[in-house]
Amino acid sequence: MTIKSTSRTAAVLASLLLPGIALSSGAFAQTATTPAPSAPAPTSPAPSNPAPAAPAQTKPRAGKMESRADRIEKHIADMHARLHITPAQQGEWDQFARVMRENAAAMHDTMEKRRAAFGTMNAADNMESYARVAEQHAQNMQKLATSFQVLYSSMSDEQKKNADVVFRSHGPAQGRDRKSH
Repeated sequence: MTIKSTSRTAAVLASLLLPGIALSSGAFAQTATTPAPSAPAPTSPAPSNPAPAAPAQTKPRAGKMESRADRIEKHIADMHARLHITPAQQGEWDQFARVMRENAAAMHDTMEKRRAAFGTMNAADNMESYARVAEQHAQNMQKLATSFQVLYSSMSDEQKKNADVVFRSHGPAQGRDRKSH
């Protein structure tokens, strides 16, 4: 199993448990584990003004990190809006958002360690490394579930119904596996 398929598996697991995480995890899996394609040999002289592309080429990791952080923040803002968080619930929401950010950072670190060692792993090392990824994911989801329970408890009945719909819309029955009743 490659890092790319392992990351996709982790992203699928995450998407089953929290709406929008597939976007974050899937995009992270692409940026954190897929080596950057080498640039093809130019067939014509480079343009005289390559300034727009220069920052991305001089700091590729920083750009990817910012992009990942931006995706996480966008997801958090989207969830805030979709769940109709009230000012009275902001404290519980802030805690939930903090856990999402911490989880993203912890998973990033775990995947970076795996990526760095992947080329020298034997099959047993690969399985152990994947187990660490799965364990990190499980720990993250437990923290997130605990934090969300506090937020969910503070919601009105109408908000809870909405949250139930939001979370079900991203569950395992979504997409091609969904069967009509």
